[in-house]
Amino acid sequence: MRCLTAIGLMSGTSLDGVDAALVRTDGEKIVSHGPGLSLTYSPELRARARDLLSRAATLSSEDPELRSVERDLTLRHIEAVQILRQKTDTVDLIGFHGQTILHAPERRLTWQIGDAALLSRETGLPVIHDFRSADVAAGGEGAPLAPWYHAALLREHEGPVAILNIGGVANVTLVEADGSIHACDTGPGNALLDDWAFLHTGTACDVDGALARSGSVHEDILEPLLADPYFSRPAPKSLDRLTFQRAMTAVSALSPQDGAATLVAFTVEAIRRTPLPRPPAAWYVCGGGRHNPVLMEELERALPAPVLPVEKLGWNGDDLEAECFGFLAVRALRKLPLSAPTITGAPSCLTGGRLTCSGLVPPALWSEG
Repeated sequence: MRCLTAIGLMSGTSLDGVDAALVRTDGEKIVSHGPGLSLTYSPELRARARDLLSRAATLSSEDPELRSVERDLTLRHIEAVQILRQKTDTVDLIGFHGQTILHAPERRLTWQIGDAALLSRETGLPVIHDFRSADVAAGGEGAPLAPWYHAALLREHEGPVAILNIGGVANVTLVEADGSIHACDTGPGNALLDDWAFLHTGTACDVDGALARSGSVHEDILEPLLADPYFSRPAPKSLDRLTFQRAMTAVSALSPQDGAATLVAFTVEAIRRTPLPRPPAAWYVCGGGRHNPVLMEELERALPAPVLPVEKLGWNGDDLEAECFGFLAVRALRKLPLSAPTITGAPSCLTGGRLTCSGLVPPALWSEG
């Protein structure tokens, strides 16, 4: 199998923008990492996308505002691709996650918006997209999908090791000494804290953990939140960004500082209580949450093993998820699994993703599917 150069695109549940990164891979091994970049969404686009999340359960796929937001999000992705292409000689394909606006695997439904046809036309590249639907249709959780990439990166690293991704939702990958993979969403990540910080400060996140550091945790609010049935479910399991939105109501009477401290404690304690087959020897953290020093300090206090940013492994934590979807695009092209019973709860190892191409598939891809 020849290696391909893919641009991976990821717009996560934090709704802050699009990450793009280059990766060269055969879908099993990573040959090299290219440059990456992040383009933020304007406050207006972020607000419109956030409104779609709130209404997604009742939205029609033909809703004019949904289509307008989808186009504007896609145009921002196109801009990211065009900038990144200036930094490399060859790109074979794009892995396009899109923006999740609804994730309800219990209803066999997951919804990512993004116009793959427009992306392909404007870039002239084939696009692999719709990574989650096949898994959900088969009864899987549709998430997380990054564990395949984490395991590929850890091929030469002795397990058991946990990779903790703290985006809008937090998820964990445990790679054991024999290479077996276990994963699930742990609970809220940054989403609640971001919404709380924006409500009280007008900024998109709790910058440097300033609010949380000066607040106190209210255990009388925290413990009922942790009594949610989600936390007693066995893994694999997954969440929608708004699953724990009621936490915002629970902390609503608190000061901005105490509310932030309590929401950080909610994220940390949900991670600590996540059932794993065996304790990891170390936790490596990626996602925006690793930039919050209070969150990282509280994880270090709560977890019985070292907690370190993934940069300690030589990885770029800001590019990791985007790289992942470039990697998964090549896996999808090769019909390799994107899900598994111990990762998403699928009944078997299933492939997924769809290919959209505005013209002829480049000759380099014919042999790959």
